[in-house]
Amino acid sequence: MVWFAVSLAVLGAFCLAFGAQRQGSAVKADTGGLALSTHGLLRLARSPRWVFGLMLLCVGMAMNAAALVMAPLTVVQPIGAIALVITTVVNTKDQGLSMNRATVVAISACVTGSALFVLLAVNATQENHNVSASDELTIVLLLALAVGLFGTLAVLFRHRMSAFVYILGAGVLFGFVAVLTRIIGRHLLDPNGQFLLNVPWYSVVAIIAAGALGSWFVQNAYSGGPPDLVIAGLTVIDPIVGIAIGIVILGELRPDVHAVTAIAMGTAASLAIVGVIALSRHHPEVTKRKKDARKAAGRS
Repeated sequence: MVWFAVSLAVLGAFCLAFGAQRQGSAVKADTGGLALSTHGLLRLARSPRWVFGLMLLCVGMAMNAAALVMAPLTVVQPIGAIALVITTVVNTKDQGLSMNRATVVAISACVTGSALFVLLAVNATQENHNVSASDELTIVLLLALAVGLFGTLAVLFRHRMSAFVYILGAGVLFGFVAVLTRIIGRHLLDPNGQFLLNVPWYSVVAIIAAGALGSWFVQNAYSGGPPDLVIAGLTVIDPIVGIAIGIVILGELRPDVHAVTAIAMGTAASLAIVGVIALSRHHPEVTKRKKDARKAAGRS
């Protein structure tokens, strides 16, 4: 069963990688690197390349979810980081670029940092099966603040926000969505037989709002940066935020965890985030855009 789960996780990583690359290329072709508009999103919904990428992403996420059910998190989660490597290789070949040393180091930092963080977190945390209504409401209120913050930034600085800010926002929002999805899943499986009646309305509204804004951010990140950056946000920032919520709000940190382990987790998370930042600045596609912009400015 574990090996089947590993196979699913690997196939899921390939689907995520190729799905992100297909969607990224479709968005760039439509926007030309400019901010995505609502009309642009409607046009993309009619693009076979974009729709195919969406299908691959959905299949990849479904495979990853199934793998998590059949195998431990320590086995499955690190495999998801393979998608980042695959996306980088596929995208650089598609764009006719070559990976520079800074990109290789950044990707290595992302993969190593996120894998170490997850491995340490699994051994340092314990699942909270009895989430109180107050804890759930706290998570929803924090998510509302995050939606308000990133939504305001998107409105005020729509044409000036970098791809990194977009993917940071998406990673944070989807981290909250993952936690609330797990909580709602417990409500639905409650033996009292009330199913949907167990789910607070505000949790459903919060998931819909965060999912919609996070998806919008992902598409804008495609238009302003490489698809590798999107995958980095979803495979690095997302799980770190989810685990952090579990530790800080749900009290899932084991009481016997040593300070050294906590420091190591913080170091691993920092390494992964620094890798994402470095990828957003030194990726060959990003540096090519900067050179083209300088040339255009020089001619004008």
